Amino acid sequence: MESLISIECFVRSAEAGSFAAAARRLGLTPAAVSKNVARLENNLGVRLFQRSTRSLALTESGERFLDEAGGGLASLQSAIANLASADGQPSGMLKVSMGLVFGRDYILPLLGDFLDRYPAIRPDWHFDNHQVDLIAEGFDAAIGGGFELPPGVVARKLCPAHLVLLASPAYLEARPALRYPSDLPSHDGIRIRSPQTGRVRPWPLTNRQQAQAPIALKERMTFSDPEAACVAALMGLGVTLVSMQHAVPYLESGRLVRVLPDWYVDAGNTALYYAAQKLLPAKTRVFIEYVIEHFRSQGLERKFSAI
Repeated sequence: MESLISIECFVRSAEAGSFAAAARRLGLTPAAVSKNVARLENNLGVRLFQRSTRSLALTESGERFLDEAGGGLASLQSAIANLASADGQPSGMLKVSMGLVFGRDYILPLLGDFLDRYPAIRPDWHFDNHQVDLIAEGFDAAIGGGFELPPGVVARKLCPAHLVLLASPAYLEARPALRYPSDLPSHDGIRIRSPQTGRVRPWPLTNRQQAQAPIALKERMTFSDPEAACVAALMGLGVTLVSMQHAVPYLESGRLVRVLPDWYVDAGNTALYYAAQKLLPAKTRVFIEYVIEHFRSQGLERKFSAI
């Protein structure tokens, strides 16, 4: 009978495309992963990978074995992960990725009550504004939006991903009136680069009637951080475009106001996403349900809508 670790090293290497990436996910060295795969190949009497100095490709036997073994491994790992801890609670390390501000302002405040309910779960939360590869990087779940989900990943909607134009009252008082999207070219723009592409996305503005218009601001400055863009807007340096999650505190305090309040950018949804599998580990399942229920009970879906 082959050992679970040898089969897991094979499956993760096939998913990630390299022993090094599989090793990072498994917490092993690349040499250990390679050795486990070689041991599996020797015991099975077949070559599972074609190896070169630059690539790792499945053989025909490897593809067949992955199809047959991958699902069984996921089910077995889920069964192991779902074993209760000594006090009957879901347990284990919960590795989650989320945006810095969104995670700090709306997810981190839930941690105390969550741990009161599930004390055997150990959070390992990563606050970063880029899309992660759940499988290759070993995340249990992630929170984000504005991108296409890769195969094998499912999402649960938390709230709309709407973006709005903001400026300080002082800036607007001192500049030409802004009543229509066609007025934007006469105003300074504080733009934000996409963490995925490094470029400013050419978002179109939309209104309730589904008409569209370009965001034709003069690009006065460009930042990589939406919080920095809001601070620059507070300084009266121009008009910025940020998500409603970033905008809400400034709008509620009156420090910034919406520009063209009938117009917004629809970037889809902010969602909790995780690997598709029949049996989610208990730690992942209770986290997903807890966050979704909090967003529902607190009315955050409505709060983050620009409509």
